[in-house]
Parts: sequence; C-alpha cells; structure tokens
Amino acid sequence: MADKKATVTVTQTRSPIGRDGDQRATLKGLGLNKINRTKTLEDTSSVRGMIDKVKHLVRVEEQA
Repeated sequence: MADKKATVTVTQTRSPIGRDGDQRATLKGLGLNKINRTKTLEDTSSVRGMIDKVKHLVRVEEQA
C-alpha cells in the first residue's frame, strides 16, 4: 500500500501588479497567474518556502 503524500491547496487572492519580479516569478512557479486560480501541490519544504514568500497574495488550505 502506498503512503499518501500530504498536500496543500493554494489559491491566488490578490494581484501581483506593483510587486517585485521575484514575487511574480514565485506565483508562476506555484502554477498561479490569475486571481482565484487554485492549485493542489505536494507539501514540501520548497513549496512552503514559496508560499511564505507570497503569503500576502495567496490563501492556503491544509489537506492530509
């Protein structure tokens, strides 16, 4: 039986207009580029770091 990986759902809630280019690139790296777009990603330390960088632009929902 395969173990289920923990996932996190990230939804973009604000626009990156007026933000630094690295924050725009981080949103693209997460697969987000429009408001209300949602992605379910594997819960890893690199994804958590990306989320932390743009936490003011996204909403995060924990999943098992």
